[in-house]
Amino acid sequence: MPESKPRKRPARTVETAAKEQYKPNPVWFKPVMFGLMIVGLLWIITFYITSGQYPVAAWESWNIVAGFGIAIAGFLMTTRWRS
Repeated sequence: MPESKPRKRPARTVETAAKEQYKPNPVWFKPVMFGLMIVGLLWIITFYITSGQYPVAAWESWNIVAGFGIAIAGFLMTTRWRS
C-alpha cells in the first residue's frame, strides 16, 4: 500500500516559538490574585476575632473553609502569573 507524503510545516525559529509561548497576563490579573489572598485572610481573621458571629454566623466553622478556599484561589493564580 503506498504511503502518503507528509505535509511540510513552515520553519519555526526560536524567536517565533518564544513569541507564541509568552503572553503577559491582563492588567486585572495581579490585583485579583492579591485581592483574593487578602480577602481570604481577612475572612479567617474576622471569624476568629468575632468568635464566629461574622462573616456568616450560620456557617459556623465552615467560615474557615470559605476563607481558606478564597485564599487558595489566589495562591493558585500565582502559578499562572507572568510579569
